[in-house]
Amino acid sequence: MRTEVITVQTGSRPTVRDITAEAERFVSGAGDGVLHVFVPHATAGLAVIETGAGSDDDLLRALDDLLPTDDRWRHRHGSPGHGRDHVLPGLVPPYATLPVIDGRLALGTWQSICLVDTNGDNPTRKVRFSFLPG
Repeated sequence: MRTEVITVQTGSRPTVRDITAEAERFVSGAGDGVLHVFVPHATAGLAVIETGAGSDDDLLRALDDLLPTDDRWRHRHGSPGHGRDHVLPGLVPPYATLPVIDGRLALGTWQSICLVDTNGDNPTRKVRFSFLPG
C-alpha cells in the first residue's frame, strides 16, 4: 500500500473544499486498485458530491439545519455550538473509498471528493490518501 498525507487549509468558516485534483495526482499512473481517503480529525468529514452548481452550499445549509450552532450540545469547548462539529462525522463520515482504473479515479461525471469542515476553530486539516493496488 502507498500512502501520503496532504495539508488542506479550510479557513475559519464552514466549508466544502474540493480535493479531487489532489486525489487524482496521487493515483495518476498507479494502475488498477482502490483509493482510500481518510480525515484524521474528530470534526471533519468527506463527501462525494457535485460542486460548483450550489450543491456544496446546499450541503452546508442542510448541516446547519440538522446541526445548529446553539447551546444544545453537551460538548462545549471552543466556539459557541462547537459540539455540533463533533457530531458531523456521524453524518458525513471521515473516509471514502473509490475505485481506480488505469491510474484514474472512477468517479461519475459530476462527482468530486470534498472535505467537509464546519469547525472554524481548526483552519488546517490533514487528509490521508492510501492506494491499494488491485
